Amino acid sequence: MPNHVLTLARASVLALPLLLGACSSTPTKDEGNYSTISSNQFIDANYKAADSLMHQLSGKLTADKPLIMATIVNIDALEQTTTLGRLVSEQLSTRLAQGGLSMLEMKLRNSVYLKRNQGELMLTREIGEVATAHNAQAIVVGSYAETSDMVFINIKVIQPNTNFVLAGQDYVLAKEAIVRSMLQRN
Repeated sequence: MPNHVLTLARASVLALPLLLGACSSTPTKDEGNYSTISSNQFIDANYKAADSLMHQLSGKLTADKPLIMATIVNIDALEQTTTLGRLVSEQLSTRLAQGGLSMLEMKLRNSVYLKRNQGELMLTREIGEVATAHNAQAIVVGSYAETSDMVFINIKVIQPNTNFVLAGQDYVLAKEAIVRSMLQRN
């Protein structure tokens, strides 16, 4: 047998355990990897909802006054939210700011009703007071409802002095593993 064939055969035998070991560390179906996480519906759905709100708000807002983002709450318990509600709020606020709207960051304010582990929760009677105190022209509010396999989300932009809805968007998230984990109460 020629020398180069023998060298190639030895290298192949030595490489086989390495290749088999690499196969055993491949993520299982339930574990996240880059391709499953980057194709996740969550950010895309929230950004599309924010884009829709911006389109509906075109010409209805002034550039000199901010908007306030309230925490998205559980529709069956309006004083409660989850990681999902808080993260939806954060992503909507981020996307609205990326679109050029002035978003007031309420976590840096002292005069907002904060409930431990819940986020910036606002009741209807507080919206006018908070908006006036911060010279906000609108407040983004919303709720979510979960079923066994879906999460329905409703977002509205409300003019606080009239309670008129300036824009609204409904959308649905499949209740896959990532979304399900964010719905667990903390």
